[in-house]
Amino acid sequence: MTVSVLPWLGGGLVAVAAGFLAALLPRRRARAEGRRVAWSSARAAIHDATVSRDASPVALPEAERLLARAESLAAGSGGADAARAAAEHARRADELWRAGR
Repeated sequence: MTVSVLPWLGGGLVAVAAGFLAALLPRRRARAEGRRVAWSSARAAIHDATVSRDASPVALPEAERLLARAESLAAGSGGADAARAAAEHARRADELWRAGR
């Protein structure tokens, strides 16, 4: 290799690394934000279901099981898929308690 090729190779490596980081960082940031939003929705759904449970005059074992499942998923603090599953369980429990009045 001649000395004049080395700067070109170094510049090429820097350009490839910059392109990789330019693509990777926004995706990671968006994924993290999506996870935070999913967990926020799950916590809100669990809270709504808890309020409906406390206001319900009847005991509904299926709704209790769904809420317990949602709370256990929330305690595990998984990814966005776990948060969406917890929110869905809590919403179904909330619907059952609202319909049971």
